[in-house]
Amino acid sequence: MRPSNKRLLLLLACLCTFTAGTYAANIVIMVVEDPNNYEAPRTMRDFAEKQLRPLGHQVTIIDGDKPQPHHFAGLVEALKDADLLVLFSRRRFPPKDQMAAIRAHLDAGKPLLGIRTANHAFIPKPKEVIDPSLVPWPEFTDEVLGAPNTGYETKGLPYTVSIALGAENSPLLVGVNPANILGAQSLYKVLPLVADVTPLLIGKAKTDTSPPMPIAWTRTYGEKKAPVFYTSLGAPEDMQIADVRRLLVNAVKWTLNPKAR
Repeated sequence: MRPSNKRLLLLLACLCTFTAGTYAANIVIMVVEDPNNYEAPRTMRDFAEKQLRPLGHQVTIIDGDKPQPHHFAGLVEALKDADLLVLFSRRRFPPKDQMAAIRAHLDAGKPLLGIRTANHAFIPKPKEVIDPSLVPWPEFTDEVLGAPNTGYETKGLPYTVSIALGAENSPLLVGVNPANILGAQSLYKVLPLVADVTPLLIGKAKTDTSPPMPIAWTRTYGEKKAPVFYTSLGAPEDMQIADVRRLLVNAVKWTLNPKAR
């Protein structure tokens, strides 16, 4: 092959890599099969197949409760090379080595994308007896996500969505039309947010007695400033909305690429 042709092929290969896989990453998604976890295994597999893998991302989905409750088999190994952890699990308490791997990921400054029930991912129910070999992390919601878990608003559904004040030009909202989003499931009560949270979207129930609630926001966690994105959207009805899926794609890009922040 002539040198000029070799250079052309190399240029084309680099161009394809840049355009198709600039932000390609190793993404680990933690889910659990639970009647109250909004069909997360199904919706996350669909999201990975249709939105993440076509962008060049490698996606590993870790199913909780396998081979036994609260265990996420393969998580420790998967997180060793993970660029992003996506958390969509509720009230599960991994064994010590698995929880240590989650903490190590965050302490290293690596990003987290929390979806809906990540709001109470590691919080036990009141008076729940926990096997001593398992590790709850009830402070995770406040310490990492930056908001409390204080209940639900269910009377004013579906709730409407608007852009938070000051977030109009956020790269996370490019291509997202809040008017197309109607929250069909409970609106999480998450106030007050910690001071460094940046709200993106606000949900408003139809009842006048319930104040508007942030439903998507960003912040950083820890000394190494791990990027954190959270949204309480993520119910099956939400995941059918193109604007919600676009929001999550934007969030993946935001967490992985400093230039997008």
